[in-house]
Amino acid sequence: MKHLLPGLLSLGIIVVSGCLLTAPSAVLGAEAAASDWAEGLRTEAKALGKPSWRPMLQYVARLHARATHPAAEPFALAWEEIGPGYNHRAFGHWDVAHQIIDVLPAAPGHARDQLLNDLRLQLADGFLPGTVWMPDQPGDPVTFNTGTQGHPPIWVVAADDCVALTGDHALLAECLERVTRQIGWFEQHRAAEPAGFFYNDILLHKWESGIDEGVRFDDTEMGAKACVDATAHVYQMCDYAARWSEILGRDATPWRARAERLKAFMRERLWDEESGFFYDVWAIDQPTMRRQAFEGIWPVIVGAATSQQAARVIDEWLLNPQRFFTPHPIASVGATDPKFELRLWRGPAWNSMTYWAARACVHYGRKDAAVKLLEAALDDTAKQFDRTGVVWEFYNPTGGDPEKVLRKPHRGQMQPFTDYLGHNPVFAMARLWQQSRPAP
Repeated sequence: MKHLLPGLLSLGIIVVSGCLLTAPSAVLGAEAAASDWAEGLRTEAKALGKPSWRPMLQYVARLHARATHPAAEPFALAWEEIGPGYNHRAFGHWDVAHQIIDVLPAAPGHARDQLLNDLRLQLADGFLPGTVWMPDQPGDPVTFNTGTQGHPPIWVVAADDCVALTGDHALLAECLERVTRQIGWFEQHRAAEPAGFFYNDILLHKWESGIDEGVRFDDTEMGAKACVDATAHVYQMCDYAARWSEILGRDATPWRARAERLKAFMRERLWDEESGFFYDVWAIDQPTMRRQAFEGIWPVIVGAATSQQAARVIDEWLLNPQRFFTPHPIASVGATDPKFELRLWRGPAWNSMTYWAARACVHYGRKDAAVKLLEAALDDTAKQFDRTGVVWEFYNPTGGDPEKVLRKPHRGQMQPFTDYLGHNPVFAMARLWQQSRPAP
């Protein structure tokens, strides 16, 4: 990999060289320590959710332990990779938020460590790197992007969940400082005109949204246009910055004002009353560009939608078998959209997105919808685990074999990766299902 360093640097990639691999005896000790931190997960798996889910949950608990490595540059604390089945050792900002939520409340210390590992990657300008590529071989460098490709800043939800559980105001203060710097970076580098925010998907096809090769950008003219997901995510950061400021006795006014402006923009400018859904600004202006892309649910996930808007999204989209409520929900592209196909982010179901959709339903008082989404997704995840002995990066929305769903065939990766934790918060899903069911 050394011959790649000049090119990586020219692309805005930080390279950290001189990383040492841990000696075998130390690795064994680290594996034992990792196993210890996951004991709470293994215990929880014995009684969580449906009995048919528990073998899969036990496996995922062990997978979390296997994915944890000793502290190594650039991480001061033991770090958890995206998943042992991925083709590189990597730490993902988008992925680790799901992993943090997944291990709470069984392992709050480990969750806090992953949050700090993530936040302390933040650069001086406020940018938070997306994926950190760790050494696969001795002497290989650590690399990560420094400005052209981040990941969605959903870490604020994981952070708030951590603080709600632990009451750690010192952690909250650090989170507030980090989020205000990140908001500043978005305002400097991702502000759309006249309002809202964008991801670099629309400028460089860098897939900063986390949705590689998303259908929204197939025929879109490039430009700094408001993306529904980016706008919702910045709103969420501002909303949390305001809440955290209030808790810490600081002035919340600037953050609350920003949040309110973005909320109004989404409700008024990114909402289509006829179809009952949220879209990117260019799709609002050009109806032929509209797609049944699940990214339109983000204003509901972050709580920016009105109750009436949320009800329509839930009933007409999330619970509609012709759209997102496929046998394994939620389809990343609606089942009747002409762009739907069984290929990465263009139809397949990602358990992380099902979790966010269910969490949105609970927020708007629709526990019934959350139960339906979670139960269907976990039933099929457990079914596929019983058949294959692994968890999959993403799933066949028809309920068929994940092996028959394509990833990136043009790059030689045909199937979804196995043993991929970053998009499988199955513990969090099972907890939410259990908490949302009607009392017996």
